[in-house]
Amino acid sequence: MSEDQKQQVLKQTLWNIANDLRGNMDADDFRDYILGFIFYKYLSRKMKLYANEILEPDGLSYDTVESQEQAEELLEAIRYEALDKLGYFLKPSELFSELAKRGNSGNKNNFILGDLANVLTSIEQSTMGSESEEDFGNLFEDLDLTSSKLGKTEDAKNQLIVKVLTHLDGIDFDLENSDSDILGDAYEYLIGQFASGAGKKAGEFYTPQQVSKILAQLVTTGKEKLKSVYDPTCGSGSLLLRVAKEVKEVGEFYGQESNPTTYNLCRMNMIMHDVHYKRFDIYNEDTLVNPSPNHIDKRFEAIVANPPFSANWSASPLFMSDDRFSAYGKLAPKSKADFAFVQHMVHQLDDNGTMACVLPHGVLFRGAAEGHIRKFLIEDKNYLDAVIGLPANIFYGTSIPTCILVLKKKREQPENILFIDASQHFEKVKTQNVLQDQHINAIVETYRNRETKDKYSYVATLDEVKENDYNLNIPRYVDTFEEEEPVDLKAVSQELKALEQDIAKTDATIADFCKQLNIETPF
Repeated sequence: MSEDQKQQVLKQTLWNIANDLRGNMDADDFRDYILGFIFYKYLSRKMKLYANEILEPDGLSYDTVESQEQAEELLEAIRYEALDKLGYFLKPSELFSELAKRGNSGNKNNFILGDLANVLTSIEQSTMGSESEEDFGNLFEDLDLTSSKLGKTEDAKNQLIVKVLTHLDGIDFDLENSDSDILGDAYEYLIGQFASGAGKKAGEFYTPQQVSKILAQLVTTGKEKLKSVYDPTCGSGSLLLRVAKEVKEVGEFYGQESNPTTYNLCRMNMIMHDVHYKRFDIYNEDTLVNPSPNHIDKRFEAIVANPPFSANWSASPLFMSDDRFSAYGKLAPKSKADFAFVQHMVHQLDDNGTMACVLPHGVLFRGAAEGHIRKFLIEDKNYLDAVIGLPANIFYGTSIPTCILVLKKKREQPENILFIDASQHFEKVKTQNVLQDQHINAIVETYRNRETKDKYSYVATLDEVKENDYNLNIPRYVDTFEEEEPVDLKAVSQELKALEQDIAKTDATIADFCKQLNIETPF
């Protein structure tokens, strides 16, 4: 079976599970169960493969370890190695396949709900006191096996969970193939499906892959390796992982997410995309109010972000003493934190780095404090490298048009700013506008070549931007006006005469019918 075929089978199975759960709970709830169980299966398979690798010289397999005379010594040795290599530990009897097999055995011993809860707790507890403790802590807190949404009785809950585990147990995640990312991609697919189905709430943690691809290609322009990548509003981590697909190597991944459930999804997503726990640092707090103490003094080579559009924040005067905001002299308004996120990212950007973030169009032209910050970034710092207008209705849960700002501290062409208007370049798929590969390539190639294209892009000098009082509204720079064809008045006059003749004939016909029916004409 080809990789594409395996992926299709996996996606279909995941969707079948979603349909099993759909009658009991809403999309947000069954998302947590499905993704939690996928993650448990992944950890189990990874554990078994690694343990078998350790045991191979002794001619043993992990399935039989607990029946050996030296079981305790063997398990302790494997545990020690696994905590360093994998970051967690599972006994053979705690593996996903064992519980699924027992649940599906059909005998009295098929009640696995309590054991499953203990195993999920055991995974987290196995990391206590180790380097990976923070990365694995509370990962399964949203997977509530006592919830009445799973069923009214314990037996009903057990039956539903067994059904889900059985579905998943039949899937080959192909973890032995280092070139395959079937599981990770299917995981992303499923998150995307939930986002599109659940609207704004789910859209908060998922950036459509089409947009992720643009941001990732922008920040990796001219680079094959990245020392670090950072996302201050990382959601489920799709943007961070997308960047890794555009280069040969990313040293470290950093992110921050305020929503605990989404924070858990991000850590799971990292691990299932085979990012070692020592190479990622995801923090659960509000980035503007409580930036990670491990991140704030670091500077990142690539920064990507899709912050919540026009979010509220305190804009407290206390922030004026914060190094992230103090140099600007003004704070972003309380009702629109967009530029607060930009200021935070600029603070974290390395001198040789590139940042690209998605923002609502209002940041390009709104005045007051935002106009002041915009002017500071361009006139005083000269960090703004490009402005890219995207089509409306490409994000889940909102139809507003958006833009991408690209900023660098050391720009290759500091005397100008590139404007791209891609707002009319998309394909409509059902109710959503979608950027196809040709649209994405056009944006990225135009940015990399930094060229003016008729009705699409314009390289504006800093003087032109200054003349516009630092208003970045794209139509001021990219002329997309389509001149209408001249109207042939003579032809229109002849058409009107012909219409009058047709009307006269029709009136005569109606009058004749009325006469025959012995009724008055309507005119």
